Amino acid sequence: MENFYTDNKDLKFHLNHPLMEKIVALKENNYEESKEFDFAPIDFEDAIDSYDKILEIVGEISGEVIEPNAESVDKEGPQLINNEVKYAKGTQENHDVLTKAGLIGMSLPRKYGGLNFSIVPYVMAAEIVSRADAGFANIWGLQDCAETIHEFASEEIKQEFLPRFNNGATAAMVLTEPDAGSDLQAVQLKGQISANYDPEKDLYYLNGVKRFITNGDADISLVLARSEEGTSDGRGLSLFVYDRKDAAVKIRRIENKLGIKGSPTCEMVFTNAPAKLVGDRKLGLIKYVMALMNSARLGIGAQSVGLAEAAYREALKYANERQQFGKTIIRFPAVYEMLTSMKVRTQAIRTLLYETARYVDIYKNYQFTSETRQLEKEERQEMKRYQRLADMFTPLLKLVSSEYCNQIAYDSLQIHGGAGFMKDFPIERIYRDARITSIYEGTSQLQVVAAIRGVTAGGFLNRIREFEEVMVAPELEYLKKYLVNMTAEYEKVSKWVLEQDDTEFLDFHARRLVEMAGNIVMGYLLLHDSSKNDEFETSAEVFIKRGKSENAQKADYITSSETKDLGVFRYV
Repeated sequence: MENFYTDNKDLKFHLNHPLMEKIVALKENNYEESKEFDFAPIDFEDAIDSYDKILEIVGEISGEVIEPNAESVDKEGPQLINNEVKYAKGTQENHDVLTKAGLIGMSLPRKYGGLNFSIVPYVMAAEIVSRADAGFANIWGLQDCAETIHEFASEEIKQEFLPRFNNGATAAMVLTEPDAGSDLQAVQLKGQISANYDPEKDLYYLNGVKRFITNGDADISLVLARSEEGTSDGRGLSLFVYDRKDAAVKIRRIENKLGIKGSPTCEMVFTNAPAKLVGDRKLGLIKYVMALMNSARLGIGAQSVGLAEAAYREALKYANERQQFGKTIIRFPAVYEMLTSMKVRTQAIRTLLYETARYVDIYKNYQFTSETRQLEKEERQEMKRYQRLADMFTPLLKLVSSEYCNQIAYDSLQIHGGAGFMKDFPIERIYRDARITSIYEGTSQLQVVAAIRGVTAGGFLNRIREFEEVMVAPELEYLKKYLVNMTAEYEKVSKWVLEQDDTEFLDFHARRLVEMAGNIVMGYLLLHDSSKNDEFETSAEVFIKRGKSENAQKADYITSSETKDLGVFRYV
């Protein structure tokens, strides 16, 4: 009997981070709800114990139900029958089991049927589910839409939609259009007020086409639509909630994808589909969807870490079983070096994932707290600080975790050799599933565009300096010296690029600069983890030494290039 939570000690380690006490106190409003709900925690220890028990249930379901179903789901996939998406048999079983366990809408407040979980354990659950089946994780993870409704919708809409999640309602984020792609400002789907607009119902009618919509036939959809006539940019877009029971949307087709095949990706045609406005008009993109991006990036970060964990374990298992030249292949340096690198990189993106999740947790909890009482000056300052960190770290996380995930899946398949190219082993599916992580919810290139602000504005350097102030065990000081030197190099190179005062030159080297910052950040996080648990020391050493070499190579290339060199790469 496999349990994907209890068999991974790293998860409980991150669950017990010192900042969790602050996060839980904010989330639980100093445990006031224990007077109203008998299952609400009475103190921090009680809350962590609840998280631990629920994660154990998620781990058990993932290991005993979701992962065993993954192969059949990949083969069967969803079907479009009479304008309705029918999940694969295993997908429906997964969803039914999680619904019965009360794990849909788990981060919602208890009054809406949720468990009031903070973001860290919720993201942890997402990692566990993703390890079992990344395609199903997309369906389960779209309960993020419930958080958006909770954060921005009216109380009337909250009461109407949020309790349905605990009863198993599925969700979709309906953003992309055929001619817009990642450029959401170009969205043209119309959200027009009907001629017979009923102010009591407050209904809008949506018209147009949406494409590449994950779980497009969901019960509840958040739809980005152009509500303001005569506009062409983000200021003319609003966010709406659409209820599938109205049956005013045609599912034109389910896309035939390379991977995550159990997750239906749909093209949707809206024809006078009635919907309700979420929040205020004109803020759909510039406020609500942008806020949703932090959650989306965290979700893909968790999915990437889960896939990386699955790929590493498959490679480790195969290397311990496969024999060549009279010995198991794990005994060959070329193989065990790859396995070590896979494990180290998985732990690096995991520690970045939960560091980032804590930032998002704190600032969002302060936002919700501000709705019930006025924040103190120090609290407001802290909220703004963690929001800045979240805005800076979420694109870094999405970039690095998805790229590492792809490399780890690639290396795992390589260790399997020709057998990995066949459908006899799970790595073939994992490899295909991993590929999408660096594409959807903003490609790696777009994450660089978002993350480079942390370089140009000095945000990454400031955070690194704060990491530098943290004491480490004396025996780890030698690793800290590497990081200090890497920081000096990064600062020098960043300054040199900015001094060129050339936007195109900065864009050209943006990814290298962001990745240099990422290597230092993850190096410090692993170093700090090592100070708390010496089991991370080897990973910290391997990662920091490799990061030192990678950064030196990037720095050398950056400083030896000139603006005129860009002509070599420019496509004419």
